[in-house]
Amino acid sequence: MARRLFGEISPLTYRIATERMILLRHVRNLRQKGTLAVTRPQEELPVTVYRHSSLIRRRLGNVDTELQDNKAISLGLTAPKIDGILIAPGERFSFWNLAGRCSAKEGYREGLTISNGKPTRGMGGGTCQFTNLLHWMVLHSPLTVVEHHHHNGLDLFPDYNRQIPWGTGTSIAFNYLDYQVENRTPYLFQFRTWTTDEYLRGELRADRELPTKFHIRERDAYFYEQEGEVYRHNRVFRSERDKRTGLELSDELILENEGRIAYDRSLVRATILPARPAPRDTTP
Repeated sequence: MARRLFGEISPLTYRIATERMILLRHVRNLRQKGTLAVTRPQEELPVTVYRHSSLIRRRLGNVDTELQDNKAISLGLTAPKIDGILIAPGERFSFWNLAGRCSAKEGYREGLTISNGKPTRGMGGGTCQFTNLLHWMVLHSPLTVVEHHHHNGLDLFPDYNRQIPWGTGTSIAFNYLDYQVENRTPYLFQFRTWTTDEYLRGELRADRELPTKFHIRERDAYFYEQEGEVYRHNRVFRSERDKRTGLELSDELILENEGRIAYDRSLVRATILPARPAPRDTTP
């Protein structure tokens, strides 16, 4: 039998291990203090690089609707903490450095979280939808993602109202699983974020027009059966085009995802292949 990790012995040891990781991240952030983005002017930058809206209450199998309502409250509390933040050349954006710890004292509620590959409840649950939004906008820009985690190996929810390719989301946990972006360009960028009754909305803005634009595409997407389980596969590519000429400058594979579905197979809205297809060439 494999030896259990310290954090797996009991809820107490799990809490101790988690708090240790949080402390270590605080120390790392202190060392990076001079480079973390913290400036928030009253004016917004003039150019919209990309904008996106994300439906807050989505049908997620049999997830309790109360958790969706709680998520809406938590997202509404988080949005002002990120809204307006500038990312200057050489600076790094850290989600948790700005958002802070979700607590009942601040008004956060219990929402849907993922633990050991299964849905559960947790304070501020659903906040990953916020970093999902940020990440999707960043993928349409020349900003560099320097820390990104996602629910690897699992397809957690069926595709009700999914707007972006499976696998391009994020996984976060205060504060040791962060979402961080670095500005290695000569441009000044800014996040604008807010909520409405139905949507989490965001814009990525810049101080001047960018010379190129980006497109994200999904390829080789399919479901297949293996040893009685259903799995999902896709590849996600990002292309960059010159705005003036329309010429494609690059087309790169940024993700290849493979995961077991964690919901009833009857909710799959595509043909389930009897076996995994032979691997294809990974070039575009």
